Amino acid sequence: MPVILIMDDDPMLCGNIALAMQTEGYETITASCCAEARKHFSEADLLLLDVMVPDGSGVALCKEIRMHSDVPVIFLTSCSEEREIVEGLDAGGDDYITKPFRLRELLSRVRAVLRRQIAAPAMPELTAVEQKLLDYLMCNREQYLTREQLLNHLWDSKGEFVNDNTLSVHISRLREKLRESGMGQIVTKRGMGYKWTKQNGS
Repeated sequence: MPVILIMDDDPMLCGNIALAMQTEGYETITASCCAEARKHFSEADLLLLDVMVPDGSGVALCKEIRMHSDVPVIFLTSCSEEREIVEGLDAGGDDYITKPFRLRELLSRVRAVLRRQIAAPAMPELTAVEQKLLDYLMCNREQYLTREQLLNHLWDSKGEFVNDNTLSVHISRLREKLRESGMGQIVTKRGMGYKWTKQNGS
């Protein structure tokens, strides 16, 4: 069953949400702050992040997580202002729900987001070098990376030497796998290098 991570500094609310999720058959991980959520987000299939916790912001944490993962995120917020909601969605959130909320509504939103995740294209099977290349491109999605930067990052990846010629082969193969799976694309810009974009044709 899917694992839901719940981050909220209100222990009663956090416990009630966890109990509701468990009743529906989900496994749960609870966190009262960003530091705890940061340690365990990779174990979860969906994150419920309170926007404001003592050691930071769920929105900022989501931005950080988006550098490494596309795990679905639903924000829990006590503010219904459009500006805050847009900020959360722009940070990579999949949905939001304003407090106070009915647990039944939250469960419905969780199911909807998980359904979308299941329907999304599967990540293609990648070699170790291709995976490292994709991770590096995704972590720097807003900027072009030169061939030299890519080679320096891939140097002797897990014992496999990567030179300028083999880099072209890896990029070509990765580009084809991403195209076939619908997982974005690698854009090339003459004189600047390569970058990954989430949407094909963007």
